[in-house]
Amino acid sequence: MTPAGSLLIADDLHKAYGPTVALDGAEFSIHPGEVVAVMGPSGSGKSTLLHCLAGIVPSDSGSIIYNGREMATMSDAERSALRRSEFGFVFQFGQLVPELTCVENVALPLRLNGTSRKEAERTALTWMERLEVDDLRKKRPGEVSGGQGQRVAVARALVTSPRVLFADEPTGALDSLNGERVMDLLTDAARSTNAAVVLVTHEARVAAYSDREIVVRDGKSRDMERVV
Repeated sequence: MTPAGSLLIADDLHKAYGPTVALDGAEFSIHPGEVVAVMGPSGSGKSTLLHCLAGIVPSDSGSIIYNGREMATMSDAERSALRRSEFGFVFQFGQLVPELTCVENVALPLRLNGTSRKEAERTALTWMERLEVDDLRKKRPGEVSGGQGQRVAVARALVTSPRVLFADEPTGALDSLNGERVMDLLTDAARSTNAAVVLVTHEARVAAYSDREIVVRDGKSRDMERVV
């Protein structure tokens, strides 16, 4: 797929940590509403690619353009604002705040953006219903199962209606059944809002939920067209 019309584009990305090369000319593009799986063995650079695309870590060289703007020209405050409002994140272990209830966890991104508690929790409950975890609203993360907690994390990632959802091994800590349920709900919810999904995984069954696959190996990327 060509970058024309893409929401997020990366070109010739390089990133090294000391003598260790993580990215060596990687490229990437994604359209609104598209789910792209980033695959590769452990240590291939796929998570580093995600972190660079999301503006979490800077690349050493290369270009990342989001919505027509070069991210390197953005200030730290502008990149932080993107991560609060236009980017959503789901990680392998959910990373929910243990002291907060599930509804407070889901509402947290909205609260950080200045939304009132009442309105934030109302919106949070709407997403929790869509992810089928609204019955957990008053429970804390330590009181729910792994699959339930990950669905709460997905609701939190989508509560701001992000334009790009970054999911880094979102089913890596789950059994097959819970993993499939999380992926069904995640992809359905994201597509309903036309969000682009960058899905980092090493599992073929998870990558099967994507529209397209990019394989990262030794810091280089290769676009794999899906044969239907």
